[in-house]
Formats: sequence, C-alpha cells, structure tokens
Amino acid sequence: MSGQWSKRLAELGIDLPTVVAPVGSYTPALRVGDLVYTSGQIPVADGQVRVTGKVSEGAEGIVTPEQANAAARLCALNALAAVHAEVGIDSIVQVVKVVGFVASAPGFTGQPGVINGASDLLGEIFGEAGVHARSAVGVAELPLGVPVEVEIVVQVK
Repeated sequence: MSGQWSKRLAELGIDLPTVVAPVGSYTPALRVGDLVYTSGQIPVADGQVRVTGKVSEGAEGIVTPEQANAAARLCALNALAAVHAEVGIDSIVQVVKVVGFVASAPGFTGQPGVINGASDLLGEIFGEAGVHARSAVGVAELPLGVPVEVEIVVQVK
C-alpha cells in the first residue's frame, strides 16, 4: 500500500491539518537522508490549543487519560501534516519511531495508554508500515500547559 497513504486518509475520512506554526526557533520537520524527523507536536487545531492540564485518573480539573489519548491522536495528525509539508504523505515507507511526552500528575503511570492515541492512529492509516518503536514518558510540564506532546520519525522514499 506504500504510496497510497493519501487515498487511505480519504477512506478513513481524515484530513491532515495545516502545519502548526513553530512556537520557537525550530522547523516542524526535517529530512535527513531517508528519514524525516518531526519536532514535538502538541494538540493544536485551527490555531488553538485544544486541551491543557496534567493527566491523572479521577481528579476533578485534571485531564482524563481518555482526553489525553484523543490529544495524542491530534498530535500525531499534526506530526503527519509536518511530514506531508516536508516530503508528501505518499513518500512514507515506514513509521520508525514515536516519542510521546505526557504531563502527568503525581502518581499517574498510564503514559503508554495515552500515547496509544498516536500509535493507534498511525496503525489505522499505515497498517504494517505503521508498526514502530516507541517511548512514552511522564514529565512535570509541557509547552503551553498541554497534557501531551508527540514526535515521530518516518522513513521515506
């Protein structure tokens, strides 16, 4: 199916968002040889941060793991948009690595479940080519107060 990713996105009813403008001195994606590295992507849609806070189970005013999972999915879409702007989505051969950071309240250890939002999306789109290595890391704070940040590395032709 390699080279048919734009068709697969259409089948799934997924539109890639506009690339999120950097909030610092970096580029959203950078190609080195046959790899494209994205900068960390946060849950932004239509120019607005969609969710803020720390992730925890059952505390009021806290981002739930389910909300954070959805935010991780949005982060992955933003990462794919950055790749698309750099080389075109149909150039992707393999998703190589996903790194996810979760702003975690004390005692929260469900980071892998949160980052599954990104991993599951990549699997839906790319199938076997979406199987990747991954890290899911709990952190104290993330930029702009978001609960999750995701970066990806993809192999391209």
